[in-house]
Amino acid sequence: MLEKEIELQLVIAVKKMGGRAVKFISPGFDGMPDRLVLLPGGKCGFVEVKAPGKQPRALQRVRHEMLRAMGFKAYMLDSREQIEEIINDIYTA
Repeated sequence: MLEKEIELQLVIAVKKMGGRAVKFISPGFDGMPDRLVLLPGGKCGFVEVKAPGKQPRALQRVRHEMLRAMGFKAYMLDSREQIEEIINDIYTA
């Protein structure tokens, strides 16, 4: 499965919950996750989407740790099976 297919499944699943998974682009601040997941109730999380088995770059790992240290949720997604778990974790936080 391609990265873009997994990303599309994430967008669809979040939309079904009444939320949005917006493309997150941060010019001048490389390594930020691909998607910002916004859920009802003011819940949000950052999701980096990868093709199955692909690993994040070193800078992406640094950005995830930075986000977590600031109290945000940050996830790596590389399979369709992880989508529900990630969404539920964001929603129940």
